[in-house]
Amino acid sequence: MIGIFDSGLGGLSVLAAIARTLPDADLIYLADTAHVPYGDKSDAFIQNRVLAIGRHLVARGCTLIVVACNTATAAAVAELRAALPTSSTARSERLAKLVELHAGTLQVDILPCPGWATKVETLNLNDPDFAESARLHLHASLEAGADQIVLGCTHYSFLAPVLAPIVAGRAELVDVADAVARQCERLAGDSAHGSGRLTLLATADPQRLQAALLALGLNALINKLCAPAQHTTA
Repeated sequence: MIGIFDSGLGGLSVLAAIARTLPDADLIYLADTAHVPYGDKSDAFIQNRVLAIGRHLVARGCTLIVVACNTATAAAVAELRAALPTSSTARSERLAKLVELHAGTLQVDILPCPGWATKVETLNLNDPDFAESARLHLHASLEAGADQIVLGCTHYSFLAPVLAPIVAGRAELVDVADAVARQCERLAGDSAHGSGRLTLLATADPQRLQAALLALGLNALINKLCAPAQHTTA
């Protein structure tokens, strides 16, 4: 069984990619919605949450854990790997270290996007003002010659329909969810084989988590549900 967790709804993009890549795997998605967002929490708090959630997923039978949250990865993935006897994969290590190790001579600009994840968490995806604000936000990077715009947060995958026309013809929009799914496929082993069932867990408002599948166009995941979304005290 494969466990995927995030602070909220953003990791559903990674869940969807894994479900497409490993259709027979049994999956658990845990949203720590009682504590979303992680971005304004201390590293110590996030580490405690990540370890608690990791232990909870292992107790439920997960042998592979995917950390579908950059903030959680940066703050706590090393501690999770050390504490639990499972494989652990994630969308990134600490960002600055990744850039230093792998960017080579490429210029990488880190562009904070305040409020973007909140639009997904609130399912406010049709805000008529967002496209123009996003256009202005990306303007300087595109004018400077950026040839790839990487969606560096799982939430941003759900904003791609708005962002793609903004960068079209100037840069490639890169969503890393599929890359995470490929890494998960490499590590899955026996976890790839099951009955293709999906379990949804949330630390607050599980009904909203399940409703988000429809709102975000994730109908294929709805068909995998083995039961209604459940509350968890992880």
